[in-house]
Parts: sequence; structure tokens; C-alpha cells
Amino acid sequence: MSSTTKLAVPNVVLQSSFSMPVIGFGTASETNDGDTVKAAALEAIKLGYRHFDTASCYGSEQALGEAIAEALKLGLINSRDELFITSKLWLSDNHPHLVLPALQKSLQNLGLEYLDLYLVHCPMSAKPEIRKFSYKEDELVPFDLKGVWASMEQCHNLGLTKLIGVSNFSTKKLQDLLSFATIPPAVNQVELNLSWQQRNLREYCKAKDIMVTAYSPLGANGTSWGSNDVMDSEVLKHIAHVHGKTIAQVSLRWLYEQGVTFAVKSYNKERMKQNLEIFDFSLINDDYQKINQIKQERKVKNGPAGFDVADLLWDGEN
Repeated sequence: MSSTTKLAVPNVVLQSSFSMPVIGFGTASETNDGDTVKAAALEAIKLGYRHFDTASCYGSEQALGEAIAEALKLGLINSRDELFITSKLWLSDNHPHLVLPALQKSLQNLGLEYLDLYLVHCPMSAKPEIRKFSYKEDELVPFDLKGVWASMEQCHNLGLTKLIGVSNFSTKKLQDLLSFATIPPAVNQVELNLSWQQRNLREYCKAKDIMVTAYSPLGANGTSWGSNDVMDSEVLKHIAHVHGKTIAQVSLRWLYEQGVTFAVKSYNKERMKQNLEIFDFSLINDDYQKINQIKQERKVKNGPAGFDVADLLWDGEN
């Protein structure tokens, strides 16, 4: 298959009957510049990716917006409506009065009139004047979930985002949110892969009609916090060999079979293509028996805090 052959990606139906492509293309990076992001996003559109995941803290919104504009100009897509664009509210904007301005800024960066999905990036707030990736204890402030969610609902009602949701929310925090939300979260984006399978959280979200999106679906090997537990797994190497697939394809197929969505983040053209080629095989019972034996460990323990907040963030949930 050539690099310009487009693969079809299935959709899932979210609340309010909006559809979202199962596979998203992540634009978070610790090293890549705007030109790299733009080129990768354009290539992704050529290959068939239609869901793009960004965030204000990634610094990739402008480059993604440029890629979308270029794709329209080149006729790779006929309209912006063919794409599903997700962005996120960062900790320094995680205050009721800053939600709407933050979304407007993201839309300005992207050059778009609306988002498809806007997420509260993390259930923590930082001082508004301090914008960084890792916070010290004295830089965090109490998180007003009720006030922030009311502002998220306002953004939805203004038509600036079709859907609203959350990221890095535990079951307990979802329960708190659902106790007062007028518009329930459509999505909870969390760390989810074969070495952190999140069974309890997935079951809760399914019961509450909240779609789970997996970030770090391959374990985020090569990042400052990820691990090689997935990609170096002998169990997964064996399963991949049996199916004539890569470990990444087996891992993504497992997520698909769990009924969750996921955001992949490779800028390598061949791997970008391979990450879409997961719909022509199925895992078997023997695969699942092996997969269920994989050691489980959460890698994102403290989120964007540079000190121990694991209990505060995850409420002791495994």
C-alpha cells in the first residue's frame, strides 16, 4: 500500500449521537517543532486519520490548524466537518472564569470556529499566572470542579464545542461530576494500555455511557514517564508472531475489541500506516488468556504534579 492510500477508520457513537473515529492522531511531543507536527498531521490525513488530539499545553494547536488549512487547500478533505478535533483545558486555565477564554484561544490557534470535543485535561488547578508542564506544591490551588464544569457547559451551549469531557478522572471524580452535571462528560481520556488495563474504570464508564479514550496506548516508551512494558513484552511478541502483526497492532486491536477509542502518536510514516491496519484480524481466547497475565502498573502516577499526589489524583483506585 502506498503512503497516499487512505484507510477507513470506524466510528463510535457518543452521547447526542455524535460520531468519533476510533483512532485519533496525537500531537503531544516533547521534542517536535511546529513544522514536524504540521507535516505529520498532513501525512496522517492522507493516510486516513480523521480524529486529531491536541491540547493548549502541547504547543501543537497552531501547527495542527495549519495542517488542516493545507489539507483543505490541497483537496485532501472537502470540509473541516470531515475531521474530529479534540483539545484540552490546561491547569492554569482550570478556573471557572478562564475556561471560555482558554477555549477561544485554542480555536484562534487552530483557526477553527468550533471543536468537536473539549476536555478538562486534569482534575487539578494551578495558579493562572504559572503555565508549565510540572507543578510544585505551592503552585497548585484548589480545583473548583462544579464551577469549571458549568463553564464547560457554557462553551457547549455557545456552540464552540460539540461535546465536552474530561481526562485523567477516576471513578470517584466521575461520580462527583455526574452528581451535578447538566451535560454529562462524553469522554474520559486516560492512560490505558495492555500494562494498565483499567478494568474497573472502563466498566464504570460503559455503565454511564462515557466513552473511554486511551492515551499512551503503547506505553509511551521513550517519554520521561512512560515504559517499555508493552513494546518489549514477550507475551505480546508471541501473539503478534502468531497473527503476522506487530506488537503495536496487537495492542491497538485489543483496545478496539474492548470498545474504547485511542490516540496514537507516531510520526514515522510506516508506523502511522501500520497503526491503522488493525481491522483485518481478531484476537482469540488463547490471546486473551495470555494478555490477562500481563503485570499491571500505572505509569502516570502524579500527573502534572512534580510531587506525590497519586492518592489525591487517583483516589486510591487500581
